[in-house]
Order: sequence, then structure tokens, then C-alpha cells
Amino acid sequence: MLGLALLLLAGCSKDDDNETPPATPSLNATLTPVATSPVQWTGVAVTRENRVFANFPRMETDTIPYSVAEVNGTQATPFPDAEWNTWDRTMAPQNKFVCVQSVYVDANNFLWVLDAASPLMRGVVPGGAKLLKFDVATRQLVQRINFDETVAYPTSYLNDVRIDTQNNVAYITDSNQGAIIVVNLTSGRSRRLLGNHPSTKSENLIITVEGRVWRNPSGKLPSIDSDGIALSPNREYLYYHALTARPLYRIATQYLRDEALSPAQLAQRVELVANTNPPDGMVFDATGNLYLTDIENNAVTRVTPAGQFQVVAQDAQLKWPDSFSVGADGAVYVTTSQLHIPRSQRTEPFRIFKLAVPQ
Repeated sequence: MLGLALLLLAGCSKDDDNETPPATPSLNATLTPVATSPVQWTGVAVTRENRVFANFPRMETDTIPYSVAEVNGTQATPFPDAEWNTWDRTMAPQNKFVCVQSVYVDANNFLWVLDAASPLMRGVVPGGAKLLKFDVATRQLVQRINFDETVAYPTSYLNDVRIDTQNNVAYITDSNQGAIIVVNLTSGRSRRLLGNHPSTKSENLIITVEGRVWRNPSGKLPSIDSDGIALSPNREYLYYHALTARPLYRIATQYLRDEALSPAQLAQRVELVANTNPPDGMVFDATGNLYLTDIENNAVTRVTPAGQFQVVAQDAQLKWPDSFSVGADGAVYVTTSQLHIPRSQRTEPFRIFKLAVPQ
């Protein structure tokens, strides 16, 4: 089991928060530039046809040219159209992208868009929080899941999403009010889970990147709850991690889908996997390698199915590696969002890299 292997590898416990897995020498994966942008992005999603999509959240400014776009080189084409990507506070949010935090392509090649609807992270626009499914070929909206205030609190920030097409379930992290949201995509019913459990909560870890302590625009130290999320290839486990914390947790998805379990019973199913350097994004590839961004070290790391911890790539160009996508050919894509650098001090474009990982 990956979880057991990681526990043995890390040699950690809940009382040993500074222990991190020993790394093997870097795999020195080649970074191939795929796209650059002057506009900050966070998420990336790659289709079977190698079409690359990115999302651009309103985290630092209310004014952006688009929220979701197909990208290639320096070009960005709003998806599904310009109308969806045009919003301001005078407009109804239902058929507009308000503040998109992640995009994801599922096993059936549909594009999912997670709209946190919290511009500048100052509160959810009423009626704006939603999960949307698009057909990338026709650009048509296929399914909509709206989140009311019992699921997306006014102070929530819906962060990342994974789709299980076999069980027709979506899993979403709330990074501002710590929880896992589970969506039955057949019925449309959504439930907030583990909202009072320490596994979804920040530990107020201070993050330092390139010698710079990460602070928000007001100068305060950010405290970010459940953020990165990864669904195992067999769909049996969901892995998740608060950003300003070290513990990596997992839980069997059968328990997340079991509506008969009480909160206390569900809490007993949470497993501590290991302590890691703080990651923003996580993803599994088809062979069971778990990739994690290492934001403090300009790096991408992974844990193999055997539990071996490897540095995949470390490069100064990986300025806050943020989110992953895995292409149909198994290639791993990663964005950089430069979150540690104040907006006025950024001099480089935001990048998407394709990683050529040695086997």
C-alpha cells in the first residue's frame, strides 16, 4: 500500500511535524515550455488531443481579460466564449465565470471548471459558487452544480477538484474553511465533510520561497486549509493536504461516499500518510506515482508506488509550481503562479511546463 510505504519512508508521526521524506537524487526531468502568460493562472487541464486549458482567478485583482482559456505559446483563447469570461459585480453570476480557481479534464475528456466565486478572496458572490462541465469539442455546457451557503460558506474558497467518472462523484477542497466537499453528480447533491477535522486545517506554517517569506498583499501571513487533492488511479483513495501545513492525509473514497457514516465515524477513517514540504498541487499519474509541487524549493517531487520519494525537477523557473495535469500520453504539466512575489515586483511571465520524466 502506498500509504504504509510512505509512513515507513517518512518515519513521522503527528508529534513530529518537521520530519520530511528523504529524497533520492533528482530525476532531472526536462522542462519544456508549453505556454506563457502575462496574466496569473493557477490551474491547467490537458485533453486527449493535447489541447491545454488554464484558469485565471481573480485572486489579486478584480479586472482580468478572461477566466478560462485555451492556451498555446503566448496565445490565449477564451473558453467557451467571451461572454462567459466577461463579468463584473453588476452582473448576475450564474452564467459567468466569477473567480475560477481550477480546471480539470476527466477520464471521458470533459472539461470541468470550478468557480470559487470569491474575487480577491473576500467572500463568495451569492449564487456564484459552482462546478461546470463542458464538452471541449462543442464548447457547450453539459452539467452545472450550484453550491448554496450550506456547502460553500460565504467565507469559503473552493480550491481544487477531482472527478471520479466511474462512481460519478466530484471531490473538492475548501481552502479557506477547511473541508472536503463531495458531490454526487447523478443526483446533484453536495455534502461538506471533515469540516471540523484537523486533517483539513492549516497549521499556520510560515512559507519561505527564494528567501522571501510569503505574505498576502496586506502583509499578513496566509493560513490556507485543505488545498491540493489527488485521486488514486483505482479511485479508492483521496489524498489531500493543507497548504500551510506539513501532513499529507488520505481517506478511502468508499467512506466519503457513504452517507450513513456520522462525522465521528468518518473522522476515524482518515489516515496520516506522511509529512512533506508544503505543496500547492498534487496529482497521480496512471502508474500510481503521486506528484507534489514543492513550492519552497522551486521543485516538483513525487512518491512512487513503492514509497520512494524522488525530486523530479528543481529549477529557478519553477516559481511557485502550482497545479498539475497529466496528458493522455502520461506527460505531466505544471503551472507557475509566482504567489510568493508581490504583484508589482513580478518581472517574468507565468509559465506552463511539460515535464519529460525519465522512466
